[in-house]
Amino acid sequence: MIHQYDVIIVGGGGAGLMAALEASKEVKTAVVSKLYPIRSHTGTAQGGIGAALGNVEEDKYEWHVFDTVKGSDYLGDQDAIEILCREAIEMVYELEHMGLPFSRTPEGKIDQRRFGGHTRNFGEAAVRRSCYAADRTGHMILQTLYQQSIKNNVEFFDEFHVTDLIVKDGTCRGVVALEIATGEIHIFHGKAVLFATGGFGRMFKVTSNAHAFTGDGVAIAFRNGVPIEDMEFFQFHPTGIYKLGILITEGARGEGGILLNGKGERFMERYAPTIKDLAPRDVISRAMYREIREERGIDGKDFLHLDLTRLGKKVIETKLPDIADFVRTYLGINPVKELIPVQPTAHYAMGGIPTNVEGQVVVDEKNTPMPGFYAAGECACVSVHGSNRLGTNSLVDLVVYGRRAGKKMARFAKETDLLPLPPEPDAKTREEISRVLNGNGNESVAKIRETMQAEMMEKASVFRTESGLKECRIKLDGLKNRYGKVQVQDKGKCFNTDLLEAMELGYLLDLCEVTVVSALNREESRGAHYREDFPNRDDQKWLKHTLAYKTDQGIRFKYKPVNITQYQPKERKY
Repeated sequence: MIHQYDVIIVGGGGAGLMAALEASKEVKTAVVSKLYPIRSHTGTAQGGIGAALGNVEEDKYEWHVFDTVKGSDYLGDQDAIEILCREAIEMVYELEHMGLPFSRTPEGKIDQRRFGGHTRNFGEAAVRRSCYAADRTGHMILQTLYQQSIKNNVEFFDEFHVTDLIVKDGTCRGVVALEIATGEIHIFHGKAVLFATGGFGRMFKVTSNAHAFTGDGVAIAFRNGVPIEDMEFFQFHPTGIYKLGILITEGARGEGGILLNGKGERFMERYAPTIKDLAPRDVISRAMYREIREERGIDGKDFLHLDLTRLGKKVIETKLPDIADFVRTYLGINPVKELIPVQPTAHYAMGGIPTNVEGQVVVDEKNTPMPGFYAAGECACVSVHGSNRLGTNSLVDLVVYGRRAGKKMARFAKETDLLPLPPEPDAKTREEISRVLNGNGNESVAKIRETMQAEMMEKASVFRTESGLKECRIKLDGLKNRYGKVQVQDKGKCFNTDLLEAMELGYLLDLCEVTVVSALNREESRGAHYREDFPNRDDQKWLKHTLAYKTDQGIRFKYKPVNITQYQPKERKY
C-alpha cells in the first residue's frame, strides 16, 4: 500500500510532534510512529526544560549558552548552541500558550528550579533555570503537542515500524514501514522525511531508556550511506535506581537532594566544590564510579545513596510526586524518611544523524545536505550537546530544532515536486523479514541481546580502555555472526513482537559496533567519553567531530571542525 504526503515524520515523541505541528500549518503532514505517541520516550523526561526566563532569580540566555558550551566540554557547535538557548525562551512561552500546565510561583509565573551545570554569571553559582511541571515535564509536553497536532489535522499512523529509507540519486523520497497489527508492508511517499526516532540506550544493561529505544532511525540512516556523528559520546545519568536504571530526575538534586557515599560523606564536595551535586552528569557519574572503586560504596556494593529526606514531605509530594511513587513501587522505600540506592544509568546519545541548524541531514564533512531528509531530537546531532549534554537541554533541543525542521520542511515541500519512487522500494524490507521469519538457525534473540548489553556495560560505559574496547569489538563480531543464525518462534503476521525484537537487535548491534570503534578511535578523554589510557583532553588532535561511514571494508572515519564563535576551550572547573 502506498501513501502520499508532503511531509512524513517518523517518530511521535516531542521532536516529531513539534515538527509535525509546524509543517501541518502549511502542508499535508503524516506522523508514522512505532508507538502510540503518548507512549513515546519524551514522556519519561521529568525535571524540566531549560530557559533563561529569570522568573525566580536573574538569568540571561548568554549564561545558558556559556553553560552549554562548557558542559559540552567545548565540542558543541556554538552557533547551534546560541540558537538553542535564545529560542528556548520563546518556545517555553509558546508551550505555555498551547496549554502546558507548568508549576507556578506564588505570583503565577512559570516556576524554575536548579539543575546540573546551570549557573549564573558564567559559572559563579547555581541558578534556577529549569521550567517544570512537577516531575512530569516531558509527559506534559507530549500531551500538549499531541493535542495541538490533532487540532491541526496531522494524520497519525500509530504502531507502524519503519524499516527502511527510500533513497534514489542522493535524494530521500519516503520510507518503508511494517504495520505491526497486520504484518502488512506500507510505502510512505513524500517530498520530505524527518527522522525523530530517539536514542539507543538499550545497548546497555542498565539504562533509563524504554524498551523501544533501539536506535532504529540512526541505524537505518547509517545503512543507507549517511554518516553518523560523534558516536563515542554516550551519557550516563548519575541517579538511576539501583539495578533497574529507572531515572530519578536531576530535579531531585535541584530541589536540594544530595549524594552520599558509604561513609555518609557528601563526596561531590571533593570533585566539584562550587556547585557540588549539581555538576554536569559526566563529572558526577565518574565521581560515583571512583567512590565505588575506592571501596566507598554502600556496604561495599556498587551503589551510593541519594538523600531526599532533608527536603521534607511537602516538597517531595508536590514537586517530586512521580519520583516518590517510583521509589515506593520499585524499592519499597519511603523517600521522605529513607535513603535511595542509586547508580549511573545509560541515558542519552549525544551522537547521531548529522544535521545543520535547519534540521537538514548532512552527508559529509562539508555539511552537504541530502535533499528531502531531516532529523531532530535525540537521533540527530546538530551538535548542541557536544560530548556531554546538560540536564533540561534535551527537551529544549526537541522543541527548538523540531520546530526549525518543521518550518524548513514545509518550505521545501511547497517549492518541490514529488519525485518518483524507485522500482520495488520495499524489496530490502521484504528480504530482511523473510530472512528472520524463515531462518532455521538455533540462536536466541534474547540471549544475544543480553550478552551484548552486558559487554557494552562492562567495557564501553563510563570508563573505557583500549584493551577493553578491543575485547568488546571481538565479542560484537561474534554476536553479529550469531545474529545471522537467529530463529524466531512466532511465524505469524499479527503483532509479531518476536520479529520486531529481532529487527531491533540488528539495529543495536550496528550501533554498538560504531560506538566501540569510535571510542577506540578517539584517543583522549572528553565529556562522557573517558579513556583511562588517555585521561586528558587533547584539543590539538581531537577538537573535532567524528563522522563514521559504513563501507564494505568496515567503518571509516572523516572529521569536521567544531564551530567556535565565542568561547575558546578552557579547563572545566565546577
